[in-house]
Order: sequence, then C-alpha cells, then structure tokens
Amino acid sequence: MVKIITNFFKRIFSTIFKSKKEVKLGFYGPPNAGKTSLANRICKDFTGEEIGTVSKIPHETRSVQFKEKVEIDYKGKKMTFKLVDTPGIATKIDYEDFLKFKLKKKDAKKRAKEATQGVVESIKWIEDMDMVVVVLDATQNPYNQVNITIIGNLVARKIPVLIAANKVDLAKADVKKIEAAFPEYDVVGISARFGDNLEEFYESIFKLSKKV
Repeated sequence: MVKIITNFFKRIFSTIFKSKKEVKLGFYGPPNAGKTSLANRICKDFTGEEIGTVSKIPHETRSVQFKEKVEIDYKGKKMTFKLVDTPGIATKIDYEDFLKFKLKKKDAKKRAKEATQGVVESIKWIEDMDMVVVVLDATQNPYNQVNITIIGNLVARKIPVLIAANKVDLAKADVKKIEAAFPEYDVVGISARFGDNLEEFYESIFKLSKKV
C-alpha cells in the first residue's frame, strides 16, 4: 500500500515539474529563411520584446541569441520556452557575396568571418536543444545540402523537428514542395513577417512538445 501511494506521488510530482520545465526551442535553417523574424514574432506576441535584428543582407544573425522564460499561452495551454535563435547554416561563406549589398570590403570580410564562426556555434548548440523549428524559405528549392544536413543532424540526435515553410505571403512560395522533400515531418506554411497561419504553428509546437 505504501509503495502504491509513493508511486502515485512520484507521478504527481513528475507531472508538475515536467509542466514547469523550460523547454529549449531552437530555430535552425539557412541564412535569410526568416528564423529571427519568426523568433521575434513569438517573443513580441508573448513578451512584448524582440530577440534580434533582421536585415536583407545574409547572415545578419552571426551569434546565438536567446530569450528565456517565454510563456506561450495558446487555447488554454501554457508552456514555458527558452527560445534559441541561431545563425544561418551555410556550406560556403564568401565575403564577395556581401559586396553585392554595397558593404565595404573590410566590413564584408569581417561579416564573412563572423558568419563562419556563427555556423560552428549553431552546430554546437544543437546538443542543447529539446526541440527544433527548422525554418525554410518556401520560395526556394528545399532539396539542397544545407537543409538535408541540418535535418540529418537533428534526426541523428533524436531531437523533435517541426518545419516552418516561411514566406507564404510571396507568390513563388510552394509549401507542397517542402512537404514532398521532407514527408516524415510536420510542415506548417507561415509568414513570419505578417503573422499568417501562426495559430496552426502554435498548435504544432504544442503537439511536438509531447515528444520532448
């Protein structure tokens, strides 16, 4: 009888502490897919603050940035997250690519160096993630080495994944192509810029959290 009561309280306490756990939610993906825009949207909705700056120039985020104790409240469900916004992952970063955006050579080289370090930092942080949103640009071809490498690394570590197909507000967006590329994962088409379809996104986040 004592054992039954003990086990009962163990289950109760484990449920309580599990619900209070701060889940580390990482945002991964290639440069300029909209990781920071999405993280900003979530932070603004639930904390009134943003997590970082965005730019049309690739690799605006060049170091890991995070926001702790972000409580997402959706349809009566509440969870506390530590949002981790990571630098865009790329297989090659050339300073000359930044010159197209009218950066000076010195600034372009500095940005390329910091972006390269950011890629390394992003990969290191994967180990700490409880779950990950892979943000992909829905106007781009999803069949590329970067996307496959990112998702492959997450699968190898058994980290739950949700794919956010961003930029559905653009005419060239093709969510079905991303769904076809990664059929084993939930794919949610969103616009981080305008907040389109975030209800389905939050629904998917809570669904994914059950795997944590």
